[in-house]
Amino acid sequence: MSDSNANPSASAASEPVFQIQRVYLKELSLEQPNSPAILLEQQQPAVDIKLNVETAQVVEGIFEVIVTATVQTLINEKTVFLVEARQAGIFEIRHVPDDQMGPILGIACPQIVYPYLRGNVADTIQRAGFPPVHLTEINFQAMYQQQLEAAGNGEKAVA
Repeated sequence: MSDSNANPSASAASEPVFQIQRVYLKELSLEQPNSPAILLEQQQPAVDIKLNVETAQVVEGIFEVIVTATVQTLINEKTVFLVEARQAGIFEIRHVPDDQMGPILGIACPQIVYPYLRGNVADTIQRAGFPPVHLTEINFQAMYQQQLEAAGNGEKAVA
């Protein structure tokens, strides 16, 4: 009699786990420092958008991934509005090989969090009385590769 299936819970315990625990808006700010005068300007504002991804281990097997967007519009170097939003997700990730953790945290998790961030940014800008700024789709794999190259060590691009 073979005992290869004698303890099925032991094999299940080592199976890879990837679960979304929660996605939430961690921080949101809107500034209109030059209102109302800037609102009377007739020029089209220049739009500057910056994105960032951060990860942190909360406890063993639980990770927080934060995608930050900063959207600033300027007319003649004066700010029309500035929005900063930090959308976060808590993920349970267990029994995944170390070489796969970077891509999961730097690509897969941000891809899940980003659509929520896009919606919150567009909604906030529109509620502030401006035409919505829609963040474009992001290739998080390319962004992750750029971070790896910038880090130069090829180990961990997102920290």
